Amino acid sequence: MTSSTETQLRKRIKNLIILFIIGLALSGITAFPIESELALLHSDSSMLPVTLQNWINQVYFAVKDTNAKYPYLSYGTDWLAFAHLVIAVVFIGPLRDPVKNIWVIQFGMIACCMVFPLAFIAGPIRGIPFYWQLIDCSFGVFGFVLLYWCYRNIVKLEEMLPSSV
Repeated sequence: MTSSTETQLRKRIKNLIILFIIGLALSGITAFPIESELALLHSDSSMLPVTLQNWINQVYFAVKDTNAKYPYLSYGTDWLAFAHLVIAVVFIGPLRDPVKNIWVIQFGMIACCMVFPLAFIAGPIRGIPFYWQLIDCSFGVFGFVLLYWCYRNIVKLEEMLPSSV
């Protein structure tokens, strides 16, 4: 019979993993219609600061022109979206058995940390404005915080369970 504390821990872990899966899946799914999303941002960009307006407009026209001339290049963002969805599926393991699959949570935390060198190395090379690099890094921060909280709860849960030696 499970204790009330164990039940609460399991529920908290499950909710955190589901929230992470949803965030990962949504960030992937939104990469599919990138030109349409940029068109929407472009048409309503007047509410944004001028620097951000200029960046959104530059990116929108680059994607629009590229898609018109070389539509197969958007296949890269399709694969980006697909990768997000595939990675989200991996988190079903800890959703089912968090203690046994704690390594997936650790993998996720490492991946969140890896966002920073990618953003701060590739960003300047690709001409990405610093503020946009910070926006990209926010995904790593929020993801890490969710997964770390989940990790700590899994460790607590593991300590509560009888050892299987």
